[in-house]
Amino acid sequence: MPRLFLHLLGILTLTLLTQIGGIAWALALLFRRRLPAFAGLYLGLTVLAVWTAPLLGRSALSCFETGPLQMQSWVYCATNRNYAAPELWQVMQEAAATVEAAYPGTQTLVLDAGFPFLTGFPLLPHLSHDDGEKIDLAYYYADAAGDYYPGQTRSPLGYFAFEQGESNCPDHWLSLRWDLAWLQPLWKTYGLDPARNRILIETLVDDRRIGKIFVEPHLQESLGLTGSKIRFQGCRAARHDDHIHVQL
Repeated sequence: MPRLFLHLLGILTLTLLTQIGGIAWALALLFRRRLPAFAGLYLGLTVLAVWTAPLLGRSALSCFETGPLQMQSWVYCATNRNYAAPELWQVMQEAAATVEAAYPGTQTLVLDAGFPFLTGFPLLPHLSHDDGEKIDLAYYYADAAGDYYPGQTRSPLGYFAFEQGESNCPDHWLSLRWDLAWLQPLWKTYGLDPARNRILIETLVDDRRIGKIFVEPHLQESLGLTGSKIRFQGCRAARHDDHIHVQL
């Protein structure tokens, strides 16, 4: 019974983290050498998802892309979090190309997008990202002299390296608005690149296909951003001064 419980827990955990990992582990239980079987099955299902997800309205951005729009880390591809509606990918490609045309050599980095299948399936820890119509982008960073760092983020996965600024949100334990103060000293001390971030967000605001963009209010003010599409995500949702949330 304890072993069965552990297998069920593993299936649940892998499903929540990668969507298809639970299936791979369940099938691997049929084999004597389970770990190699799981690795092979997971790889096979991941490749199969790349081919089948477009039939259901979602496409993957490859971690092997070398153009203006790239995944920030192979981790997002390995966990199947790099899927979105083709229309959203088209918007992102065009926006990245616009920034790169203004500032040659700029790399726009994608963080979490969505899973390949099933509208309504949660992409933890996000409150949304469950329908292929949402995507997170990393901010652009520069050094103290204003020189851009191509393809760089302050934290290894792009999240949780917050830009400090005024907030009207009260402390509340029942919230995803983590400050993670103990982590902040570990991150790189890059600053935001105002010009690149401004042109990216302004380009997305001007795109009729985009419905909402979440940016922390203090960054909206410091970057000089305006537009009804730029919203505050609310005090119970995750902070958005470490990434930009974009949705159709």
